[in-house]
Amino acid sequence: MSQPLWEPSRAQIEATQMHALMQRINHDYGLSLKDYADLHAWSIDHLEEFWSLVWEDSNVVADRRGENVLARPDAMPGARWFPEARLNFAANLLQRRDDHPALVACDERGRRRVLSHAELYTQVARLAHALKASGVTEGDRVAGFVPNSEHAVIGMLATASIGAVWSSCSPDFGFSGVLDRFGQIQPKVLIATDGYTWNGKSIDTRERVAQISDAIESLTQVVVFPFLDDDPDISDIGKAVAWNEYLDNDAHEIDFEPESFDHPLYIVYSSGTTGAPKCIIHSAGGTLLQHLKEHRLHTDLRSDDVLFYYTTCGWMMWNWLVSGLACGATLVLFDGSPFSPEPSVLWELAEREGITVFGTSAKYIAACEKEGLAPGQQHDLSALRAVLSTGSALAHESFDYVYREIKQDVLLASISGGTDIVSCFALGCPIRPVYRGQLQCRGLGMAVDVFDDEGHPLREDKGELVCKRPFPSMPIGFWNDPQGERYRDAYFDTYPGIWAHGDYAEITPEDGLIIHGRSDAVLNPGGIRIGTAEIYRQVEKVEGVLESLCIGQEWNDDVRVVLFMRLREGMTLDDALRDEIKRTVRANTSPRHVPAKIIQVEDIPRTLSGKIVELAVRNVVHGRPVKNKDALANPEALKFYENLPDLQQ
Repeated sequence: MSQPLWEPSRAQIEATQMHALMQRINHDYGLSLKDYADLHAWSIDHLEEFWSLVWEDSNVVADRRGENVLARPDAMPGARWFPEARLNFAANLLQRRDDHPALVACDERGRRRVLSHAELYTQVARLAHALKASGVTEGDRVAGFVPNSEHAVIGMLATASIGAVWSSCSPDFGFSGVLDRFGQIQPKVLIATDGYTWNGKSIDTRERVAQISDAIESLTQVVVFPFLDDDPDISDIGKAVAWNEYLDNDAHEIDFEPESFDHPLYIVYSSGTTGAPKCIIHSAGGTLLQHLKEHRLHTDLRSDDVLFYYTTCGWMMWNWLVSGLACGATLVLFDGSPFSPEPSVLWELAEREGITVFGTSAKYIAACEKEGLAPGQQHDLSALRAVLSTGSALAHESFDYVYREIKQDVLLASISGGTDIVSCFALGCPIRPVYRGQLQCRGLGMAVDVFDDEGHPLREDKGELVCKRPFPSMPIGFWNDPQGERYRDAYFDTYPGIWAHGDYAEITPEDGLIIHGRSDAVLNPGGIRIGTAEIYRQVEKVEGVLESLCIGQEWNDDVRVVLFMRLREGMTLDDALRDEIKRTVRANTSPRHVPAKIIQVEDIPRTLSGKIVELAVRNVVHGRPVKNKDALANPEALKFYENLPDLQQ
């Protein structure tokens, strides 16, 4: 067993909501669950009892719950949770209506806007009233072309309150990227920003909004809010009305529309790098219950907490963040570059706002270390009790950095799930130690396992991450997939009746989890399967390497490992650096991991949500088309990988 980097004290454990749940289960069922392993095993062996307890202990607001918890429990897909329930998602997020801050919206220009829970309720009431007046009814789609501001939260809650469906993307999406998404779902109303700021630059989006308005025939109204300018001219945007004008009514109460548990709430999108983005539909009840579990039990979130996640509205972590309102917490929103106007901007935010739970990406934590930031020395982080990381595997060295330079007494939770489930399969656990390089636990009520190719469970070996039993946040389905064929092909084709998530993973001796990369990006030199994250972890230790991307190139009836690197400005790849990289990879992994080719590039392509795209690069290297370049934030970067002489020999 490894030595933990952090371990909760007995007092800390006994103060958690997870411990309280375990004691309740022991009392109510005459059991003696002692630790997380016991609790997790019980939760997946008794799915109906577990999710009923989550409902009860989280004080879910509903017109009716009903007696039946899970219909068709053996159907994957096809199981139905709480089939008799009637609830409204927004009603659960707007329970608190006092003067305590609900939203603190900040941006890289230094602006700060605060809405109390009472003010948020009123703003939602006015927008809901306006949407109804525009003819938006149950099941209609409302789309948001929005920065991470209070407008996005108000838009989503107003939409959900009347039983309509919310779908958003961030304003850095190009016209084609927006059309690929919203064009499929035919929204009735578009809520849009006049612009945004990134890395000190102001980007006016009104021309793009006008294009979107003209291109999507289903739109009857475009509501434009001032974000870049205080009073933007929107006269050139068809069907446009200004936000303040649209919300100019006296509504102060919300008539929450009760819906079924599996009523559509969100449409979110796959990255779309291999074709048109999949439109994934998530339910109101499933999203609510799953997020309540993850916030209350796995994050120990409470009404006096201040929750922050660095995200855009095009990433499902925004949806996850907003659900923190259901716990009565204060949410801190930030829009802009995380390194503008200076590299420490988010840590300054953490100090100023008293952030207790700080969420970000693995790439951001690695970048902070490369920038030489020491947030724990430079800022008062006394309020901080948890750091969350996702988006890619958190390197072992980043664990060390957090405990060395950010805070020693903090729960570091590397979490993993995704857009497909709008939640997590593996995440933090406030009653367990943190081990270097590991996600602490598989989620409660989630029958997560790792399988070999034949569908046999693996321990301390790498395989496919799967979920063997139904869970509430499984998608309802995909848009325009009435028979569910694309849905079944996406998750249930590999192992019939078992959810295959597409991650290459390993369950550790400590019962934690390691994610080694995406299954479809796994390298296979000499028939040995290697996760790309294993190589990234070693390469990015090397001084001067900013980031890297690894693919397998078909070569001489085998596959060879090819590594692309972006170096610090002014650095050039030479033989000495190549040798250092190869030595580092060989010493810490195996000879099979050592790249056959190491090539310097000017940029690494990534999706609009910031993830590197191994598959697109692999296609370019092999002369295959990249089907949807509009899904990339920097499609021009692909040109660096075309017809490389080094890969012809």
